[in-house]
Amino acid sequence: MKIDYKFKDKNILERALTHSSKSDKNYERLEFLGDSILDFVVGEYFFKNCSEDEGRLTILRSHYVSENYLATIFDKLDIEKEVILGKSYQGAISKAIKGDIVEALIGAIYIDAGENGYSEVVKFILQNFNLQDYKNIVDDNYKSKLQELIQGNFKCKMQYVTEPVEEGFISNFYMDEDKIASGKGKSKIEAEQEAAKKAIDKLFLLD
Repeated sequence: MKIDYKFKDKNILERALTHSSKSDKNYERLEFLGDSILDFVVGEYFFKNCSEDEGRLTILRSHYVSENYLATIFDKLDIEKEVILGKSYQGAISKAIKGDIVEALIGAIYIDAGENGYSEVVKFILQNFNLQDYKNIVDDNYKSKLQELIQGNFKCKMQYVTEPVEEGFISNFYMDEDKIASGKGKSKIEAEQEAAKKAIDKLFLLD
């Protein structure tokens, strides 16, 4: 495990690596704490170091706290062999669990370091999350990005209603019963991606 932090309390590290299939003393509470800390540290970093508007800042933060990105951090830290799973858990460790464990480790570092907790988690995040490379992020999977943004900011049902038309497809994106945006494309996927892009612009980039 490639974590540049030495735990004083090995029990809290063990808990951060323990899945609920193994024990009631698992990572879930630490994950809850780490999730909140990660959101704040990433948001604070971009507030201080990035001149983009609020909508772009929201998208950048969403990228770095997403399940997919956290799974890459998990792999980078070489944690897999340390994870404690119960016999009932079968198969490879999912992206969701990888992300949960990274957040749990952030929570564990914060608790273990005591009065230095915040500075230690900031150090850990800056060392491993490559926040300074935000200008190189290219993310045109608008459906995935829209889902992350809405899950992080709203509580609602999301759906695409996509139908064939003369020149391809038209897709309408809904939050609950409200139509938010429409998109057209030569394929169903293209139409839904266009609807998602317009929804992001409407919900997160426009005044």
